[in-house]
Amino acid sequence: MPTIFKYMGYRFFFFSLEGYEPPHIHIEKGEKYAKFWLNPVSLARNRGFKSFELKEIMVIIEDNSVKLIEEWNEYFKDSI
Repeated sequence: MPTIFKYMGYRFFFFSLEGYEPPHIHIEKGEKYAKFWLNPVSLARNRGFKSFELKEIMVIIEDNSVKLIEEWNEYFKDSI
């Protein structure tokens, strides 16, 4: 479960066995969890985040989308 980066208390990470899915990122903070697709950036799943937090997370993802997709491609290059 590689952590890509941490920012403002959020942890952005991949699950190791999900290279078969389209590029996405998981986010957690405390007991809250979300999953966002990366292209286009959109919410796939949410457990506990409030709407303002999801908007904040979406901005962070959009601001880092190139890095996140590069990290995805590098990490899952052997499973695609």
